[in-house]
Amino acid sequence: MGDVLWTPPADVLQRSRIGNYLRWLREHRGLDFADYDELWRWSVTDLDAFWRSIWDHFEVVAHTPPTATLTDAGMPGARWFPGATLNYAQNVLRMPGRADDDPVVIAHGQTRAPVTLTAAELREQVRRVAAGLRRLGVVAGDRVAAYAPNIPETYVLLLATSSLGAIFSSCAPEFGTRSVTDRWQQIEPKVLVAVDGYRYGDKPVDRRGEVAAIRAALPSLEHTVGIAYLDPAATPPEGALGWDELTAETDEPLTFTPVPFDHPLYVLYSSGTTGLPKPIVHGHGGILLEHLKMLALHHDLGPSDRFFWFTTTGWMMWNFLVSGPAVGATIVLFDGNPGHPDLGALWRLAEETGTTYFGTSAPFLLACRKAGLRPAEIADLSALRGLGSTGAPLPAEGFTWVYETVGDRLQLQSLSGGTDVCTGFVGGVPLLPVHAGEITCRALGAKVEARSADGTPVVGELGELVITAPMPSMPVGFWNDPDGRRYREAYFEVYPGVWRHGDWITINSRGGCVITGRSDATLNRGGVRLGTAEFYSVVEGLDEVVDSVVVHLEDDEGGAGELLLFVVLAEGLELDDDLRRAICRELRTSLSPRHVPDEIHQVRAVPRTLSAKKLEVPVKKILTGTPVDRAAAKGALANPESLTAFATFAQRRTPDANSATPA
Repeated sequence: MGDVLWTPPADVLQRSRIGNYLRWLREHRGLDFADYDELWRWSVTDLDAFWRSIWDHFEVVAHTPPTATLTDAGMPGARWFPGATLNYAQNVLRMPGRADDDPVVIAHGQTRAPVTLTAAELREQVRRVAAGLRRLGVVAGDRVAAYAPNIPETYVLLLATSSLGAIFSSCAPEFGTRSVTDRWQQIEPKVLVAVDGYRYGDKPVDRRGEVAAIRAALPSLEHTVGIAYLDPAATPPEGALGWDELTAETDEPLTFTPVPFDHPLYVLYSSGTTGLPKPIVHGHGGILLEHLKMLALHHDLGPSDRFFWFTTTGWMMWNFLVSGPAVGATIVLFDGNPGHPDLGALWRLAEETGTTYFGTSAPFLLACRKAGLRPAEIADLSALRGLGSTGAPLPAEGFTWVYETVGDRLQLQSLSGGTDVCTGFVGGVPLLPVHAGEITCRALGAKVEARSADGTPVVGELGELVITAPMPSMPVGFWNDPDGRRYREAYFEVYPGVWRHGDWITINSRGGCVITGRSDATLNRGGVRLGTAEFYSVVEGLDEVVDSVVVHLEDDEGGAGELLLFVVLAEGLELDDDLRRAICRELRTSLSPRHVPDEIHQVRAVPRTLSAKKLEVPVKKILTGTPVDRAAAKGALANPESLTAFATFAQRRTPDANSATPA
C-alpha cells in the first residue's frame, strides 16, 4: 500500500506514553523489545504477562486483588482477573495528573452555551447524581437508561450509575421510538433519564412525544427524570422528576461499590441485522483495561491532552471517548450537526477548545475533502497532534488530504473495531509510520488474523477478520442469554474457539491492515452501522408493502455511497412518489434520518433462502456487477428467478438513475 506520509520523531521513545511503558517493562519485568512487532507478538502470546503489566503499569485501583490474570484462555468463556473487585467509575474519576481545578470536560453544542467541568466539579456532580439514584432505589444490577445526547449530564449519569454497580444504557435522542424500545424492552430499565429535545443546527427537534411513547412501552420503569435541554423552562413530563431534583444538595459522600471484574458496566447494541438488536454486555474491568491500553499506549493521551471524538451516545465511540479522564485527558463533547453552519464547524471547535486529538469518521473527512475544505486555513490547528478516523475505511486520498490540508506533523490513525469489543483492535501507534490508505498495525493484546475460506491464516491477501486469542473487553455476554447460545452463534459458530468479526481484512507482511468492509449485510451509513432488520420492521409495517430488501452500495472513492430500498407491494399497487414519501417519512420518524434511502424501487419478489432468510449480500453483489450465477447458489434459494430483476436493474442503471424506474 501507499506512500509514507508521517514518520515517528527521533525522540518518540522519550516523548510517548508507549515509550514510557517500554522503559517500565525493562525496569520492572526485565523485558526488552526491539520494535513494535516484537512487542505485539509478546502481547498476544503471553496474555497473562501482558494484561497483568497493563494492570500494574496503570496502577488500577482495586478493592480486592486478583488471584490470577487468566484462568481459562478458551473462547468463549475466558475468565479474566478472578477474585478482583474494582469499580470503573472510581478509576475514571481518579483522573491521574489532574488538579481539582483543571478542566476535564469541555462541552459544546447547538442547543445551549458551552459548559466546562473541572475535576472537582465532575466528582461533585457524580456524587450528587449517585445519591439521587440511591434515593430512587437504584442498587447494583439495576438498569438506568439515558435518552440523551453527548452532554455532561449523560456522562455524569454513566459514572454515577456505575459507581453504584448499576448498569447503564444510552440511546441518542435522534433514535425513533421503535429503535429505542427494541433495545430497552430487552433490558427492562428501572430509571429513564430523557431530554425534552435538542437543536440540530438551527432546527429545534422536540422529543417529548417520543419520550412519552418510550415510557409507555417500558413497564419496568419506576422513575423518569427529565432534562430541560431544548427549553430550559420546560417542566418534567407528568409524574417525572427534574434533573435539578435528582442532583439536589446532599451530604452523602461519593462512594464506589466494589464489583467483580466482569460485573456488567453497560449494555451496547448490535445494529439489528438478523432480528432485534443484540444487547451486548460489557464489564467494568475489561473495559477499563482495554481503554487504558488504547487511550494511553496507542492514542498517546495523557494529562496535557484534550481529546475529542465526533460521536453520539448511540455509538460505542462515545463510550470510548468518555474513558479519557482515566488516563488524565480532558474530553471535549459536541452535540449537534457537524455540518452547521458549514463543514468547518468542528475544525473551528478544535481551535476553540485547544483539541490535541481530533477523532471523527472517514465519511466526514471525505465530505470535507469533496467540499474543497482546507481546515488549517480556517482554524488554528497547531495544538493538534493526533487525528483519528473510524466508522468506515479511509481510502488513500483521504489520508493525503489530511496531510495536505490539516497538518503535516500530526499522526493520522485510521482504526477499526466494534461495538462488540468497545474499542479498535487495529489502529495506529506512535512508534510506526503512517502509510496512505492503511491501518498501521494490530493493537497490543489483539491477536487479529485474516482467514481464507478454508480457515487457514493468510498474509497479503483478503480474508475474514478473526481474533484468535481472548481480549478482556470481549463481551461478558448478551443480556438474557443464560446459556450463552446467542453469544456463541454471533461470533464463534463459523470457526469454533475463534472470534469471527464479520469484516474483510488484508494484513500485509509488515502488519499493516486494510479493511474493505463488512462481510455480512450490515449497512454502513455515514460511519454508523445500521441493521437491516430495523428497516424491515418499519417498511413492512406499512399496509402497502408486502416485502422489502435494502442494500448499501459503497462509493469506491470512500464517499457515503448509496442506500437502495426495493419493495414488493400489495396486489395491484404501483410505486409512486406519494408512497415513496410515506416510506421515507416512516423511516425518518421511527428510526432516524440516516435510515432514509437514496432510491426506492419496486420489485416482484425478494430473494430468499429455503429457510426464508433474505439474501441482501447476493443482491448487493449483483448490483455491483457480479453475475447472478456467481452471486448466489440458486439451489439454496426458494425463488431463484427473483434475482433476474436485480441483474436487469444493474445493467441499465447509470449514476443518475431515475428512481421512478421500477425494476
